[in-house]
Amino acid sequence: MEFILSAGIVVKLVLLLLLFFSIVSWAIILFKFFQVHRANIESERFLDLFWKSSRFDTIASQTDRFSNSPLTVLFNEGYAELDKVSDNGAKKIGGAINTDLGVIENVSRAMRRATNSELTRLEKYLTFLATTGSTSPFIGLFGTVWGIMTAFVGIGRTGSASLAVVAPGIAEALIATAIGLVAAIPAVMAYNHFQHKIRVLTNDMDSFSTEFLNIVQRNIAGK
Repeated sequence: MEFILSAGIVVKLVLLLLLFFSIVSWAIILFKFFQVHRANIESERFLDLFWKSSRFDTIASQTDRFSNSPLTVLFNEGYAELDKVSDNGAKKIGGAINTDLGVIENVSRAMRRATNSELTRLEKYLTFLATTGSTSPFIGLFGTVWGIMTAFVGIGRTGSASLAVVAPGIAEALIATAIGLVAAIPAVMAYNHFQHKIRVLTNDMDSFSTEFLNIVQRNIAGK
């Protein structure tokens, strides 16, 4: 704190900017952790319900229990589209479906839209983490370079280059680089972690969409 308080105005501004990046990054990390964790847990539970039930209306009546799962959103969109083109609604797997309306294409398009929407929701705020991870070290480096320049100007004015004169200025300058790395490293690690988790969820959504459409196709073929 003594080094920070004794630093120049430019270095202090750099440190404040890095502090802002770090605080916002940690807020995003915590938010995304709980969001992705809930999405994974509730997706697993929803899949258990989906494969154990033989009726779409039974599943639809319980989707509120899994509101954080992207698979629930896909099911609701597919079910709603299926209900529009079903002779008796999408009440039962194996019920009568009017195939003249291109039900497979309509349901597939609705689920693709839902997948893109959920992917956008899950990736929200990750850009800030990527920006923090890529720019914070350079912002910190700028503060360090500026601090060193100031230190050398001070040396020129005093005419002394002893370690006692040089060391404090260099130490103050290097704080900016250290804080930049402190802000960047967690942001990069969290960004990569969440990207991996979201890719897994995206694969789950693609697989669920395929299985849902297969059920509808078998329904049409067996009517």
